[in-house]
Parts: sequence; structure tokens; C-alpha cells
Amino acid sequence: MSILLACDFDAGEWSRWGPALTAALPGERLLRSRGGGQDDGAIDIAIVANPRPGALAGLPGLRLVQSLWAGVERLLVDATLPREVPLARMVDPAMNAAMAETALWAVLALQRGFFDYARQQRAQQWRAHAQRRADETTIGVLGLGQMGRATVRRLVAGGYRVLGWSTRAAALPGVDALSGEAGLAALLARADIVVNLLPLTDATRGFFDARTYARMKAGSALVNLARGAHVVEADLMAALGSGHLAHAVLDVYASEPLPAAHPFWTHPGITVLPHVAAQTDPRSAAQIAARNVRALRAGAPLEHLVDRRRGY
Repeated sequence: MSILLACDFDAGEWSRWGPALTAALPGERLLRSRGGGQDDGAIDIAIVANPRPGALAGLPGLRLVQSLWAGVERLLVDATLPREVPLARMVDPAMNAAMAETALWAVLALQRGFFDYARQQRAQQWRAHAQRRADETTIGVLGLGQMGRATVRRLVAGGYRVLGWSTRAAALPGVDALSGEAGLAALLARADIVVNLLPLTDATRGFFDARTYARMKAGSALVNLARGAHVVEADLMAALGSGHLAHAVLDVYASEPLPAAHPFWTHPGITVLPHVAAQTDPRSAAQIAARNVRALRAGAPLEHLVDRRRGY
């Protein structure tokens, strides 16, 4: 049997991922492309990273699609993806830790006004502002999956008042965990900083629109580390322009790379990151993918399977 590596990697990415996957999967036959005929019939596992639409069509022996990325929305909209084949997403503790670090950095910078000081440096202004304490700052985290839970643990340890929201009720130490429409309304109204870690589904696409911004606390800030499609960019610009929102830290965008002429680059109320909040680390992710490969070979339960109806 063979494993198809359906990965849209450039040469630099292959130089990192190739050795990591080879080391994690000793004895496995790894294919970087389909040969057709008998080769296609021997492929029973696909390890994927942004595969082109149709890349997995016509593989009669396929038994598992293992994603190297945490998000699977691009896979789910590929009509040729075999619906009967289990799809597993990447859940990597190293990636969860990196996301929590980025969220903590953004929250701390907003709490302490460090983005304002950066603007003052560029203008050569020496001016101190009142210092707000962590325990005077309420953080709302939307999405309490693996990354959301890692993030709230970091924020609680940092002394922040933390609200968490998910579609289904959850219980987390030190967190006021909310759910449902009433819980969402309460979080938006109370949070000084909203950190978005929601999965991208039909229900959450365009989640941050004019209506949501209006429900957020006046003078609050948005940290979007999930997906660019969560944010209606024109509505965000309007909310910042009116002063209702004070700042936005963005890692993801509707179009990536962010176009050179995009107004986000020069907006004084927006901090731009180039989709680096939590990069997949080949060293750990290859081992996690290999664990599911070994489980399939042994007839054991698979980890982190996607519920296609929910979209994650």
C-alpha cells in the first residue's frame, strides 16, 4: 500500500516536510504525485496540505485523508473529496501553544497600550499613558476547541478576567464559559478584547460584520487569529473609523498575501501579521500524522476526525 502526499508545497517547504514525513513513516511508500493505474489503486492514505481540487478523486482504495493543517474548510468544499472516507485534521499541541503565545502577546500589547507607544515612537513622541492591570481587563475568547482552550489557560495564568464562548456549553477552570445567543451577547458586551478562534463554517463566515461590531463594547479591540473570511473588512474599517472599536490585530485576511494597496497596511488602528500566529511545525505534525497512519494499519481508532456536518 502507498501514501499519497497531496501537498501544495514549494521547494523550501518540501525540504522541511519531506525529511520529517519520511522519518515519521519508516517502511511506508510515500508518493509525491499520482502515477495512475496500478499506483493509484495502491494508494490507501492521503496526507494533504492545500491539495488542488480533484487531487483525491478516483482513488478506489483510499481509507484515510489526514490533513497537515488545523483548518479543513478548503477540503470540505471540494466536491470530489470522497465523502465516505474519514478525514482527520491536525491537532498539534505545539501549534496550540504557539497560538496561545500569539494571543497572549496581542492581549498584553493592547492592555498595556504598546501599539500606541509604537505609533508614538514613529512620531518621536515621549508620552506615558495610564497603566491598566490585567485583572482590570476582560478578555472574550470565541471558540473553545483545542486552540481556544490552550489560549484561555494562558490568559487565566496571566491574571486576566476571561470569558469563553462556544456553541455548546463547556466548563473550564477560571473561565466564565458561555454558550448560545445569550452568552454571545453577554461576551461581546463585556469584553475589552475579543479573541477570535472560531472554526470557519457556513454559520461563522462573515461573523464579524456591522451588527457584531455594534454589539461589542465601545472602545474594545478585536484579535482575529482564525480565518480572514470571519471578518467583513469594510465593516471593520467603519467600526474603527467611528471610534467604536479601538484597535484590531489581524493575522488572516480575505485575500492572502495581503495586497500591497490594501488599506489595512497603513491604517493606524490595525496591526498586520502575515498569517504567522501558529505555523505548523513539521517536526511535531509529521509524528501526529504518522500516529493516525499506524492506527489505521492496526485497526485502532483514529484521532481528530472531522464531523462533516459541523465543518470541523
